Amino acid sequence: MYHSTSSPCTSRLPCEELLGLRSGPSEVGLTTSTRNPMPDWQMRTKRPLRGPVREEAGTALKNYITPAGLQRLKDEHLFLLSRERPAVVEIVAWAASNGDRSENADYLYGKRRLGQIDSRIRFLTKRIDAAVVVDPAAPRPGSAATRVFFGATVTYKGAAGLERVVSIVGIDEVDLDRGYISWRSPLANALMKASPGDRVDLRAPAKTEHLEIIEVEYSPIPMDPFREPLGAQSKMSGSQV
Repeated sequence: MYHSTSSPCTSRLPCEELLGLRSGPSEVGLTTSTRNPMPDWQMRTKRPLRGPVREEAGTALKNYITPAGLQRLKDEHLFLLSRERPAVVEIVAWAASNGDRSENADYLYGKRRLGQIDSRIRFLTKRIDAAVVVDPAAPRPGSAATRVFFGATVTYKGAAGLERVVSIVGIDEVDLDRGYISWRSPLANALMKASPGDRVDLRAPAKTEHLEIIEVEYSPIPMDPFREPLGAQSKMSGSQV
């Protein structure tokens, strides 16, 4: 620690460089108290905090999704909450009644599975609460009918001349085998607001690809419904015996 009462600007320099502050003319010649030779910035650094600094909650990110995609989330949420979770709770209770829990495979597996179910239920609840439903087949006014927004099915051509078709959907609806891409993906960001005939750039760390928009249309986007897992169904059947 360096300190000099005869040259206060020199002792203040490390602090000002660290904080990005500038010394004004009025600060030249200031005296530093010898009562506590420790600079203020070191005192603030060494002083323990009274509690964690909490950041104010920001605006929750909207979860744009199609009607079919939202229904799939709701169906899974209902299944976990009203069918699979009660079945697993029953298994855990039965296993706990058998004695030593530390070596009880049914109990240990049931508790672990119960934690997974509860975590998934919380996740689905947040996704459903934040959902903003956009129907891809709904009419778009004016020029919006031919511009790329959420729910659009876009035909574009790359530099090699090959055409591809993608549909812009929610992050819970992504299916690359069917050409369903998230509205937050780099490709969707590059296509957004473009119209047929426009050329856009898809920027990637390795290279930049030039794309040409061929067609933009809005039509229903088929979604697979939620299907109950086979194992979960057998648990429910066993609990009803």
